[in-house]
Amino acid sequence: MTTPHTDPSDRPLLTRPADGVPDVMTHREELHSYIERVRRGKGPFAVDTERASGYRYGQNAYLVQVRREGAGTALIDPVALPDLSALAEATQDVTWVLHAASQDLPCLKPLGMVPARLYDTEVAARLLGDPKVSLGAVVERELGIRLKKEHSAVDWSKRPLPEDWRAYAALDVELLADVMDRQVARLREDGKLAWAEEEFDYIRTAPPRPAKPEPWRRTTKISEVRSPRGLAQVREIWRERDAVGRETNTCPSRILPDRVMIHLVTAQPSTELQIKKVRGMRHREYAGRWLAALNRGRNLPREQWPSTRGAPRSGLPDHRRWAHNHPEAHRRLLAVRRVVAQVGEAHNVPAETMLLPAHQRLLAWVEFPPTPAGVRAALDEMGARSWQIGLLAAPLAQALAEA
Repeated sequence: MTTPHTDPSDRPLLTRPADGVPDVMTHREELHSYIERVRRGKGPFAVDTERASGYRYGQNAYLVQVRREGAGTALIDPVALPDLSALAEATQDVTWVLHAASQDLPCLKPLGMVPARLYDTEVAARLLGDPKVSLGAVVERELGIRLKKEHSAVDWSKRPLPEDWRAYAALDVELLADVMDRQVARLREDGKLAWAEEEFDYIRTAPPRPAKPEPWRRTTKISEVRSPRGLAQVREIWRERDAVGRETNTCPSRILPDRVMIHLVTAQPSTELQIKKVRGMRHREYAGRWLAALNRGRNLPREQWPSTRGAPRSGLPDHRRWAHNHPEAHRRLLAVRRVVAQVGEAHNVPAETMLLPAHQRLLAWVEFPPTPAGVRAALDEMGARSWQIGLLAAPLAQALAEA
């Protein structure tokens, strides 16, 4: 097993794929040929995606990188080739290896890419207690090789893709199988391989995350708007901007930056010309739409104004106020956190991986018998995995009984 170097600068820097820099695949015939090579290949199937969320609307994939020994690396354009179900079918008996799979799986599913077996190198690194879990850090830790990560936030919808971008993308899958081999050996040595397999299956089968309520409230500097009527205007402009983003497939903040949106509400322009002259206004052709949105928000009846207290909460009260408002729940939360941290430290697993902070809060809030059986039932209902339940049920029961 690789022993980490003391000086990271001593480690070799990998800048080009071993098989050269692939072109971006855009033709069905190329894909069919690659699928046949994948069928004849061996070992795991490495997968990654590149999005353009800072440039385009939504979280769609604009490049899919795949690799299998014997087939090589392919860079696939999912706009030109939006149906990759045949590639997924050809690898259903193969383990797919990804890094931070929860980020990639949602944009792979619309392409027909759904794994039957999954390995996640980021999750494995967390279970192993590695201090850094980015792809670059994991590759460096396991293989002693550095990767350049300078193109992660570029516009991957651009065509043609520059050669150095393609090299970067290909390298993201080139070493995943090797990393997996090293990690599996470490997981087995630590007695954590079964834990990892539970985590991978949980990620693979997890339902889509629910949409956040009132996303417009996350607008930067919204705290500068203090009146309900002003918040109604922010909401209307945010919705209009989102509609323009969807219509033009453009990241909404590139159409109208948050700071300019807030300025429109605080300055209250009354004409399109005034809006066009606002500093930082990027797309003056939409001035009429911003003015209409401002007027809609201004003219809403009082009962339709949003609350100045923030989005309506579902579930638990803000845990940061429990000490004052819910002292018993606060004491239980401190006890739960202490146990989770101690068990995590004993097994070299971060506390947030040992048990999600949201689950820690829920465990402290809900009422159930503070017995091992009661804790087991509560954790199981939350979706905790059996390895977590096995390690935590007894000490949590004791701590909650004493809290």
